Amino acid sequence: MEAVFAITLGFLTASGVYLLLRARVFPVVMGLTLISYAVNLFLFGMGRLGTGIPAVLGSASDYADPLPQALVLTAIVIGFAMTAFVLVLALRGMGELRTDHVDGEEPRP
Repeated sequence: MEAVFAITLGFLTASGVYLLLRARVFPVVMGLTLISYAVNLFLFGMGRLGTGIPAVLGSASDYADPLPQALVLTAIVIGFAMTAFVLVLALRGMGELRTDHVDGEEPRP
């Protein structure tokens, strides 16, 4: 389970970095979104990967930490709001500059 989790995190991070290095607005926004998903999964994994483990302290000797779960839920909401805000900024930039290049200028061949 941990190997699949680590490979998924690596794939999301590598894909996000690749998209961030693109010169268009939409791939940059998608890259930021993928990296935020990778960070959310990383934080969620810090609460221990296990099934059937109670999330609160009690009579069980092993428990899952609820703090990373709360952090991930908060990060999901903030990430969604920031993605919507960045998309609106990108659409406004495309409307004013007439290009979706991140520098505002089309590259010369």
